[in-house]
Amino acid sequence: MEKQEILAKCNEMSRNTLMQTLNIEFIDIGEDFVTAKMPVTATVHQPDGVLHGGASVALAESVGSVASHIFIDAAEYYIRGIEISANHIKSISEGDVYAKATFIHKGRTTQLWNIRITDVDDNLISVVKLTTIALPKKN
Repeated sequence: MEKQEILAKCNEMSRNTLMQTLNIEFIDIGEDFVTAKMPVTATVHQPDGVLHGGASVALAESVGSVASHIFIDAAEYYIRGIEISANHIKSISEGDVYAKATFIHKGRTTQLWNIRITDVDDNLISVVKLTTIALPKKN
């Protein structure tokens, strides 16, 4: 499949999900990464007006899980997140944030992702580590 076709399928898969609620859009894919963006508006703020850490974690798990879907045979496996940890470095109150998931480990059963969340100027907002598992689909 071509890059734009894969991205279109990823964005279509997000309909009627948390990803759509958070306005997450998958925007780039390469040999070993997937990138998504999310607008920072009042809908993802904590009460004091900055990006909620939970929204950042939801963005990170979304991009990492979709990356596993792309790089593991999704016709044969379900992908599930099994562990996630995040360090929030800098706050942001408006604009877009970008999450780029890259492999740390690409196993047949488990995958480990490094996810960097940055702003438009490439300032680091959060660093997230996500472990996903590929569970065989029963035919």
